[in-house]
Amino acid sequence: MKYYLIAGEASGDLHASNLMKALKQQDPKADFRFWGGDLMQKEGGKLVKHYRELAFMGFVEVLFNLRTILKNMKLCKKDISVYQPDVIIFIDYPGFNFRIAEWARKEGYKTHYYISPQIWAWKENRIKAIKRDVDEMYVILPFEKDFYEKKHNFPVHFVGHPLLDAIENRKEISFEKFTEQHGLTSQPIIALLPGSRKQEITKMLSTMLQLTKDFSDYQFVIAGAPSQDKEFYEPFLKKSNVSLLMNKTYDLLSVASAALVTSGTATLETALFNVPEVVCYKGSTISYEIAKRVINLDYISLVNLIMDKEVVKELIQHDFNVKNLKAELSKILDEKHREQLFEDYKLLRQKLGGTGASQNTAQLIYKKIKSDA
Repeated sequence: MKYYLIAGEASGDLHASNLMKALKQQDPKADFRFWGGDLMQKEGGKLVKHYRELAFMGFVEVLFNLRTILKNMKLCKKDISVYQPDVIIFIDYPGFNFRIAEWARKEGYKTHYYISPQIWAWKENRIKAIKRDVDEMYVILPFEKDFYEKKHNFPVHFVGHPLLDAIENRKEISFEKFTEQHGLTSQPIIALLPGSRKQEITKMLSTMLQLTKDFSDYQFVIAGAPSQDKEFYEPFLKKSNVSLLMNKTYDLLSVASAALVTSGTATLETALFNVPEVVCYKGSTISYEIAKRVINLDYISLVNLIMDKEVVKELIQHDFNVKNLKAELSKILDEKHREQLFEDYKLLRQKLGGTGASQNTAQLIYKKIKSDA
């Protein structure tokens, strides 16, 4: 079978690569063509466009890059037409993928969506497009099944969360080996996860790094995003006594004592590694004001959304400042506070179900396209 996959971010690259691995087990003759990243490329097939060229953040940034986005859509449609896949698999990345799905459905292609866009957070009216343009939807958050089926009468498959697979499948590393390997000290580590896009990294790190002098018993280590080059971080390293590790986020989280994390998938990854965290977010003023008016949620982090209560502290926009960040970091380094966090993290894992999301999804996709053939 011929599979065309579209992932537009680092997390999509990770989950799509594991799905590709699982699809090869179902279909040894699987042929892949995709938009994604290095992890997908390792699984074989043809990379059409790297996600580094696709990541635009916020309303204003998208507007400024509209010409590039439209050019990419045109390229994608033409490439699909030439390849003639048996199925197109969309991985999150809704702004781009919804438009391709609408076109693909009209052209008669089978459309499967893995990792639902967060339409329960905003743009709920996108359900109309999903019902019209998506043949099969695979959701990874437990509350999404009720959202689609009970609220919108659209059947979906809850397959479990792929992060559980990604974390379980990694090789363990001890604190001693990790620090020796990367030239770090024996001090406990506070991990900094400032995001994946240039705009957000710049905003987040400039505040996060102001804490280093107040926590001298700890060493601060930045998790470099795979979408950025090491050189991009150099100006930040010169201003503070911190270390940078590229493409080692999971190893870093496995040995960290605490973390400051920009809102996104990384908040859930951090919790699944059992690391106490403070969730941070600060966007451009215009983007934030627009988002505040259209997003109707009590929380922004996946941890709190899944648990339906405040498990981890969220510092958003004006609340994200040095004073608040210092106070919240002090709290999660306190043993009493950490004990409660760890209890909540246990419940979080239970709610997400067991491992096997990639395998579950691959089986469902292969079974469906075989029956449609």
